[in-house]
Amino acid sequence: MIISIGNDHAGPDYKMAIVAYLETKGHTIINHGTDTFESVDYPDFGHPVAYDVESKKADLGIVICGSGNGIAMTVNKHQDIRAALCWTKEIAELARQHNDANIISIPARFTSIPQAIAMVETFIETPFEGGRHANRVKKMACK
Repeated sequence: MIISIGNDHAGPDYKMAIVAYLETKGHTIINHGTDTFESVDYPDFGHPVAYDVESKKADLGIVICGSGNGIAMTVNKHQDIRAALCWTKEIAELARQHNDANIISIPARFTSIPQAIAMVETFIETPFEGGRHANRVKKMACK
């Protein structure tokens, strides 16, 4: 699987741990995140992830900022993106199963690195259920 990842200054350590985990599982990573803790603007790192997922350059995306909200709001401006702000693996699972989420947003200041890895693992391994959820997902975009 090809996974695009982007983060601001709140998440370099999260990104590095997640990338290391994903690479051990054989996934290819497209890295758009910063590697420093110096203040940056999260949209600069979220939009490239959204573009990768929209264009099918990546299968799924991961975005990380302090609260997870700003970067999720940014990527959700893209019509074909369904980013889910997750803080437990159960929420990550439901986001994939019921909402066909294609980007997970992680709040670095409110989760631990092991939690983040568990959420990512659940997110990428959980398929969309379709069925009654498919019609709802079709109604999400403003096209």
